Amino acid sequence: MKTGGKLIVEALEANGVDRIYCVPGESYLAVLDALHDSRVQSIVCRQEGGAAMMADCHGRLTGKPGICFVTRGPGATNASAGVHIAMQDSIPMILFIGQVASHAKEREAFQEVNYRRFFGDIAKWVVEIDDAARIPELLTRAFSVATSGRPGPVVISLPEDMLTSEVEAPVALPAVQVETHPGEAELDRVEALLNAAKRPFVILGGTRWDQRLAFDDIQAISEKWSLPVGVSFRRQMLFDHLHANYAGDVGIGINPKLATRIKEADLVLLIGGRFGEMPSSDYTLLKSPYPDQQLVHVHADPDELGRVYRPTIAINASPAAFVRAFARRKGPAVPGWAEETKKAHADYLAWSTPPLTGPGPVQMGPIMNWLEKVLPEDAILTNGAGNYATWVHRFHRFRRYGTQAAPTSGSMGYGTPAAVAAKGLFPEREVIAFAGDGCFMMNGQEFATAVQYGLPIIVIVVNNGIYGTIRMHQEREYPGRVEATDLKNPDFAALARAYGGHGETVRETDEFAAAFERARASGKPSILEIKLDPEAITPTRTLSDIRDKR
Repeated sequence: MKTGGKLIVEALEANGVDRIYCVPGESYLAVLDALHDSRVQSIVCRQEGGAAMMADCHGRLTGKPGICFVTRGPGATNASAGVHIAMQDSIPMILFIGQVASHAKEREAFQEVNYRRFFGDIAKWVVEIDDAARIPELLTRAFSVATSGRPGPVVISLPEDMLTSEVEAPVALPAVQVETHPGEAELDRVEALLNAAKRPFVILGGTRWDQRLAFDDIQAISEKWSLPVGVSFRRQMLFDHLHANYAGDVGIGINPKLATRIKEADLVLLIGGRFGEMPSSDYTLLKSPYPDQQLVHVHADPDELGRVYRPTIAINASPAAFVRAFARRKGPAVPGWAEETKKAHADYLAWSTPPLTGPGPVQMGPIMNWLEKVLPEDAILTNGAGNYATWVHRFHRFRRYGTQAAPTSGSMGYGTPAAVAAKGLFPEREVIAFAGDGCFMMNGQEFATAVQYGLPIIVIVVNNGIYGTIRMHQEREYPGRVEATDLKNPDFAALARAYGGHGETVRETDEFAAAFERARASGKPSILEIKLDPEAITPTRTLSDIRDKR
């Protein structure tokens, strides 16, 4: 006889879970009690949204479900932001929610929410346990659902009495991840299309990649066929940016030359990604539902194939399985598009070279140049959303898999909690979080979590005193009519010190390098606040330019 709380912890252990991210609550005290005697580490967070984003980052960097526990009502609804990110980004995650006791359901009991309805459209599967003896069965299924096909978040509601009940139940077993493979006939058709193409282009996206497949097999394929390769929005770690076949990232603010190259391609191989609104430039690079290009779409979820684009060939396979199988195919000696592939890479190098001047005493271009020289190739960069992220996505050249954690859903507040999770997973690697002032304040309280667990992340807060992306759009659509986009911020460096970390303020470009090195040497979680002129809203255009050239 075991309690439901004990059965849950045993199921976590059986599936290789070594840590959870949580905000404690009385609704799941029985689970916390079972964790007391477990090897599973509890990472205590300061707000449920931050905890869920840490779980997302865990899944993003490991391919294994990140585990989050929150209490009912406000705890669960706070966590919904992280669930939405995991769903849109196809990240394996399991959110456990303490729920009111079974006898109190449907009475609007204390903090009661119907989680099937609340999370129904933003989670891959939502289940409420109504029999403690089924906990091993349902958790095994949850791990399989979260990782198979198109990965995503699973939400499990835990009525309080299900956790304290003592029942007989089977021993939990590890879940099985369902794999899908391409058929030889499909590979024959892809090879035939490539042999007949004149302007092919490859776009990598989605999840279910790993180091070997992302950086060995796919690069070998690109070399064998001299293929130009782009990566989808915020999936930049899928290909070495300094590889001769890399053409750039296909996302917000795309290189115009790259956009033209994709539009003029006669064959596009979309491997792993959904190619949603942002990477497709509002469905203009590939027209929906009928692309101008021949399209080979490879995806692990059959429901994604043909949902937005009608492909020439639809292949229901994980990107890993497809790449592994296609790597065995023999490419042409010297394909006719080889010179165009070289030009595509040259265009990328020019596009990713930052400007050295701009308005104000702090120039982000030289700062990015310096970071490119000093950051190790395995450094992990995290960020949320805002115009500041352009400096990372456009000018940082990712070299290895597992070095990027950023939401394709464009959610603010992600960078700091993601950095905490990343540093906990990989303490030997450098972890840098980029955040705008507005973005940091969304989940900046998780800096306290970094201090509590001794995780020396470096958070670079680009402070321009505004919600920059919204101000940019505001000035473009309603020039001079500023409303609700100004911010009054704290002293971020002093805030870091108040938490017990290291903090510095950068007011001139030349101050950054020394401040960064001091942050490194401190051995503490650090915040470097960059005082950026709000006119420096993009690398190439000022707010005044946007306002005056509507």
